[in-house]
Amino acid sequence: MKILILGAGRVGAGLAEMLVTERNDITVVDTDHQILASLQERLDLKTIYGSATNMSVLESAGIDDTDILIAVTASDEVNLVACQISHRRYNVPRRIARVRSAQWVNNPDLLSTEGFAVDVAISPEGIVTDYLLKLIEIPEALQVLEFAQGRVSLLAVRARAGSPLVSHPLRDLRQHLPSVDSRVVAIFRQGKAILPDGATLVEAEDEVFFLAASEHIRMVTQELRQIDRPVKRVMIVGGGNIGRRLAEAICHDITPKIIEGNLKRCEQLAQELNGKALVLHGDATDEELLDEENVGSVDFFLALTNDDENNIMSCLLAKRLGARRVLALINRRAYAELMEGGQIDIALTPSHATLGALLKYIRRGDVAAVHSLRRGAAEALELVAHGDSKTSRVVGRRVEEVALPVGAQFGAIVRGTGDQAVVIMAHHDVLIETDDHLIVFVTNRKMIPKVEKLFQVSAGFF
Repeated sequence: MKILILGAGRVGAGLAEMLVTERNDITVVDTDHQILASLQERLDLKTIYGSATNMSVLESAGIDDTDILIAVTASDEVNLVACQISHRRYNVPRRIARVRSAQWVNNPDLLSTEGFAVDVAISPEGIVTDYLLKLIEIPEALQVLEFAQGRVSLLAVRARAGSPLVSHPLRDLRQHLPSVDSRVVAIFRQGKAILPDGATLVEAEDEVFFLAASEHIRMVTQELRQIDRPVKRVMIVGGGNIGRRLAEAICHDITPKIIEGNLKRCEQLAQELNGKALVLHGDATDEELLDEENVGSVDFFLALTNDDENNIMSCLLAKRLGARRVLALINRRAYAELMEGGQIDIALTPSHATLGALLKYIRRGDVAAVHSLRRGAAEALELVAHGDSKTSRVVGRRVEEVALPVGAQFGAIVRGTGDQAVVIMAHHDVLIETDDHLIVFVTNRKMIPKVEKLFQVSAGFF
């Protein structure tokens, strides 16, 4: 597939790095020579220097025969105009734009074919806010992902010593919860993936990924770690777009405290939130301020500024002062991998949270959802099976008969639609039917093209 990425920031560069390993033809356009040179040095792709709305630059980048255009520059207006040009002048089949301002998402008519001709609008701030809301709802989780319109959930939790399943084989889960069907699809131990079976022992501090029907998630979680008390006290560092969105989303049930260093922004926030949050002007790395604001009683402390170092330091300080759980927004992947699992409970890289939303529209075959896991190291896909036993490599076969590549495994199957939909764990003897939604967990991303190929229908296949 020929993919043109406009913008080599964290999202653009991260997407290029993911897609280039899957043998796609990638071209990246940006106005920063240094970033482009770094990308070309590391990856097998083409780079073009110039503006994303300059037609001669776009033509040099090969827009005439591009399959997908992904506009992820820092400017909403540039992304929208680039989509409009690529549709009207070059007839690019699919156009994706990243937009920060809610006005574009809230007015879809402006993004229609008659407007800016955007097929898919991605809002990074909205995606990250939704991600954070799920972590507040399920405070034991490191990551909460949904499939099949919320019917199935994939949770990542850190196993704790003394929990029922720790130091026991996974097969014991069925004995503990005989009425609940769930499936552990992967365990990461000291950063390395383990593909589990019934005999696999869960160890304390393992990062365990499991699938279950959404209504059973808390019951399975309790087998791996003690259920935390509900989040009632929240402190947010940074009153930017994400901090404000999160405060607005939770203020009906929780009165959050927001620490913001810019006085003018504090006044604006106080006006916008209209007393639904306590807005404080100050520095979140100031121990005296945190102590005065009783950070030791906070259930969830979230550092959401644009400064990685400040987010890390404020989280470490809050944790030392007694905050129950801390999350740092960290843009640099190396920093995030270094910090998570230590004093910082969760290190969230916003660009990787956004990538899953983009990948859904890039993957081959009928893909209902894609989630990027562990900062792009793994991936979970919801793929729809089509055809019959003669035209499909999966339909009409039992789970154990499907030739999944090493590093990939089925987690669950959703069969039926609407109120008639049922969730079936993908045990070895389950027969796959046409139109089933299969959730596949892939720990080795290089295997994704092989997984996609399995779901492609061929009239000549038998």
